[in-house]
Amino acid sequence: DHSSPDPASAASFYGELFGWESEDQMPPGGPGQYFSAQLRGKRVAAMGSQQNPEAPPMWNTYVAVESADDAVARVREAGGTAYGEAFDVFTAGRMAVLADPAGAPFCIWQAGEHHGAQLVNEPGALCWNELTTRDADGSKPFYASVFGWRTTAMDMGKLEYTLWHAPGAGEPSGEEVIGGMMPMVGEAWPADLPPHWMVYFAVEDTDATASRCEELGGKVPQPPFDTPQGRAAVLADPQGAVFSVIALTFA
Repeated sequence: DHSSPDPASAASFYGELFGWESEDQMPPGGPGQYFSAQLRGKRVAAMGSQQNPEAPPMWNTYVAVESADDAVARVREAGGTAYGEAFDVFTAGRMAVLADPAGAPFCIWQAGEHHGAQLVNEPGALCWNELTTRDADGSKPFYASVFGWRTTAMDMGKLEYTLWHAPGAGEPSGEEVIGGMMPMVGEAWPADLPPHWMVYFAVEDTDATASRCEELGGKVPQPPFDTPQGRAAVLADPQGAVFSVIALTFA
């Protein structure tokens, strides 16, 4: 989900960019607003009020867990940071805000009535989560300890890209590819850019989406470029939250 001081404006921006239809679902008396976004009648994302006034607007990556409290304990044992204890989100689920040892923030989600996105890997929907870090070697044992993830390497020429695998039914090995990790090496990465989890949304035309983002008041920190998986770009909404889009070349 997306956190910002003005979730209504975020809902309007992403509605214009991706065609989402959003409705504020925060119960009366709740802290701020929380817009649930749908595409073709299925839930794809959400945009809520920033609870920490010192945090920048951002897209948050969530990892599903069986027990949020147990996951918080594993994060601490593995050298990560827990920003408070796990807490209930009404009847939707139980969550916690965490960070890995390198400082990349992420969230965990123990589902109650809410089980996450209902549409993924299609234009206008989430299609990839990617850890961008300067400590790839240290991140592997951390996420393995906390979530049981396994890694495999993907040769991308000058750098080694990592794929995260989790128990599932997606591959013959009985594991499922659930994300990736990009090492922050070289001059392309500003020294003041912190480690982070990047979210990717699938689009039909990356160049057109980047242009539309600027028309709507957003920015394009990284103009469209080609990758083996498709044509991608890094965008920022008018409040400064950064995200990526990609026109995938495979289904």
